[in-house]
Amino acid sequence: MSKGILELDDYPQNPYFCETLPVKFLKEQHVFPLTLNDNRLSVAMADPTNMTTVDAIQLATGYEVIGHQSSPEDILQAITQLYQQHSAMGEIIGDMRPESQELTQVLTDDQEEDDIKHLQDVASEAPVIRLVNLIITRALDSRASDIHFEPFERQFQVRYRVDGVLHDAEAPPAHLQAAITSRIKIMAKLNIAERRLPQDGRIKLKIGGKHIDFRISTLPTMHGESIVMRILDRGNLTLDLISLGFPDDIRSKLEKMIARPYGMILVTGPTGSGKTTTLYTTLAKINSPEKKIITVEDPIEYQLRGVNQIQTKPEIGLSFANGLRSIVRQDPDVIMVGEIRDRETAEIAIQSALTGHLVFSTLHTNDAPGAITRLLEMGIEDYLLASSIIGVLAQRLVRLICSECKVPFDPDPGFLKEYHAVAKHLSTPTFQHGKGCRRCGDTGYYGRSGIYELLPCTDEIRKLIIQRPEAKALRDTALEQGMRTLREDGWLKIATGLTTIDEVRRVTQED
Repeated sequence: MSKGILELDDYPQNPYFCETLPVKFLKEQHVFPLTLNDNRLSVAMADPTNMTTVDAIQLATGYEVIGHQSSPEDILQAITQLYQQHSAMGEIIGDMRPESQELTQVLTDDQEEDDIKHLQDVASEAPVIRLVNLIITRALDSRASDIHFEPFERQFQVRYRVDGVLHDAEAPPAHLQAAITSRIKIMAKLNIAERRLPQDGRIKLKIGGKHIDFRISTLPTMHGESIVMRILDRGNLTLDLISLGFPDDIRSKLEKMIARPYGMILVTGPTGSGKTTTLYTTLAKINSPEKKIITVEDPIEYQLRGVNQIQTKPEIGLSFANGLRSIVRQDPDVIMVGEIRDRETAEIAIQSALTGHLVFSTLHTNDAPGAITRLLEMGIEDYLLASSIIGVLAQRLVRLICSECKVPFDPDPGFLKEYHAVAKHLSTPTFQHGKGCRRCGDTGYYGRSGIYELLPCTDEIRKLIIQRPEAKALRDTALEQGMRTLREDGWLKIATGLTTIDEVRRVTQED
């Protein structure tokens, strides 16, 4: 049954892989599996009326077949570009020795030493190495920032985080969990015998002529070790405020702040909101031979030329507070503290700001005014905070609409009412969203940009801090002075066709 004519751009980037349909059959019959929903298999076919081919597919798969007409040329190209790559994992698994797949048996204590040696041997086999390399290269091709390996009772799940959202990837069989885990731990120089405690490590690889770092975190779970690989591609690091999505007015104010000789600037937001990238960008902007810049971080995500970077090591007593205390004795001009986690670190950072240093740091708060109340709640003296703070920047990351499948659409009346209430000074734009294409993996989004809320510490704000106000009082005063909220900055990006209503709502709270 035909459901319209499909072009190659309409095919899903991650089509349903049918092990029971050989590539030879697909090519000869000019058919291509698309998606599987409720036991209905959508298939691109040169001739959807060919019931012989339809019956053969139904017999081989056990699913009802829904045919969509497409050209033979597009089908053959899709088989080459999208389908055969999925068979690569199957080919690798087929190359493994049978004993390599017997890794899930329950072992006694006296067998454990032999098991570790066996895992080392298996993890060093060419098929396992190729399998891990395949997962990594597919993640890079998908523009992933993280790779998640998650063990469950009957499944070993692999997911890629792309543009801040997790997506399922083709997963290897569950019986290969131990081999893959061991391979990654060997690459990261972790202890493969230790399966009871979390471990952290790093991997440096050269892929496609690019040097890429991976930060590895392992965590014991009920069904084995969960692994997250954070991809740190130095080639994709953007150290430019405009490229990060800063509006002209906020960028201008921030540049004036970071040009100050001393004081403290805070960047706030949840994990994964781009705080570290913003800090690196500001450091790169003010970096010069005349200034000594020292950072203390956990972890060091990217190496910055001309900047002295210190990795915290709590196990030997090198905490943020101890590292910061030592930094001050190194005669720095600029200090960056990865995160203020406790009162001690906050006090040293503020004293540093008051004694002639420009200090950058981060906090986990929902908005900019909340950072000030958080420090007051930590026990920081109000007069010290008022004297040291220059400004607070809150931020989030929103996905950008894919430029190749961007189309206009009409939002619901409820949103329009909300939009005009928040963005009174803005005209009603032509709202857009992405319909999904091969470039964006059928998500409608490609890339990310920041939305920002900047609270400059004016004289009025300083006077208010002395009174130890609630966050709402700070926020109301800042709004009266022209501060734009995160959501309003998001509306600006909607109005300019950069992102969608759903994205801004996803990452911001109602004002």
